[in-house]
Amino acid sequence: MKNKKIWIAIGIVALAIIVYLLLSGGKKEEKVEFETTKVETTDIHTTITATGTIEPVTSVTVGTQVSGIVSKLYVDYNSVVKKGQVIAELDKTNLISELNTARANLTSAQSSATYEQNNYSRYKTLYDKGLVSADEYESALLSWQKAKEQVNTSRESVRKAETNLGYATITSPIDGVVLSKSVEEGQTVAASFNTPELFTIAQDLTNMRVIADIDEADIGGVVEGQRVMFTVDAFPDDQFEGRVTQVRQQATTESNVVTYEVVISAPNNDLKLKPGLTANVTIFTLEKNGVLAVPSKALRFMPNEALLQKGQTISDIEAPHKLWTLEGQTFKAHKVEIGTTNGVLTEIVSGIGAGTEVLSDFSISSPEAPAQEQATNPFMPRPRGNNRGQSQNTNGGQAPRR
Repeated sequence: MKNKKIWIAIGIVALAIIVYLLLSGGKKEEKVEFETTKVETTDIHTTITATGTIEPVTSVTVGTQVSGIVSKLYVDYNSVVKKGQVIAELDKTNLISELNTARANLTSAQSSATYEQNNYSRYKTLYDKGLVSADEYESALLSWQKAKEQVNTSRESVRKAETNLGYATITSPIDGVVLSKSVEEGQTVAASFNTPELFTIAQDLTNMRVIADIDEADIGGVVEGQRVMFTVDAFPDDQFEGRVTQVRQQATTESNVVTYEVVISAPNNDLKLKPGLTANVTIFTLEKNGVLAVPSKALRFMPNEALLQKGQTISDIEAPHKLWTLEGQTFKAHKVEIGTTNGVLTEIVSGIGAGTEVLSDFSISSPEAPAQEQATNPFMPRPRGNNRGQSQNTNGGQAPRR
């Protein structure tokens, strides 16, 4: 009986200890740590990236309208040419022969026309005297008219032969530089079905452009005048700058991917940029420099009463946009007006001063729990994966777009 009483007493004491532990918390109090950020002046940039090809603003393909053998070439790759300068000649033997034949035919037609005119005059005199019939008179008149038409036809044949002979001398249509040469001396070119390409001449290599292919999801943010930075693999340490000069409306679809061509100016005074180089383009679709801004997640922060520590309170206000500060034991809301945003940074137009420390996030940790088990704020929106987004951080560095 005595042992039984002892065990009952021990059980009562154990139960009391358990109740005490449950009522007193049984474990150390969880710790809430807040993350803060400053409202500060920075730059907000939004960019999209693409690839493009460098090409001259103006280039002309020079061909020939007549067939023949290339007898002379006066230029080569990279030759500087002037407008009207002779750059090649075709063999003219056959063309000169055709011209001489046309001229002989013209002379013959003119002689025939003179004869028919004189013959008509005789028949007209006889017809006026009633010595020939009307049929004979009209026949003489018709012969003279045909002879005049033949003269006109022969004259046009001479002009055509002269023009073809002129085509045998190839001249540059513009001032520029020869980019490509497609023929050699002695080669035969045939212009029967299309115009053979002899040369490609670029007008001004100091004024280049980039033709960039922009994805359909990004083209809506691209407008003329936007600043562009680009690099080329030939000069990886150099940054080139240009402007969007044209957004073309024609779409191109390849493998179910729709892109639009955007033309970008590319000044090339040092002639580093060469036609055909691939450009890695960054277009600044949004640029606001020297504005007051905070990380966008600070505008999504909202303190929760369930997680307040002992003595802490919340001073809230009704506002579409607000930032929070911790002043002593009070979470205080500040109504702010926002401007532009790139998703990472948001412009603050008014409502809070530069240098103010605002709350942006918090985490909950238990001293007894391993570090990897610490919880982040369950009431804050988590960042979503974004394989299309792009932004600038507070020091102006560009986040990758893809």
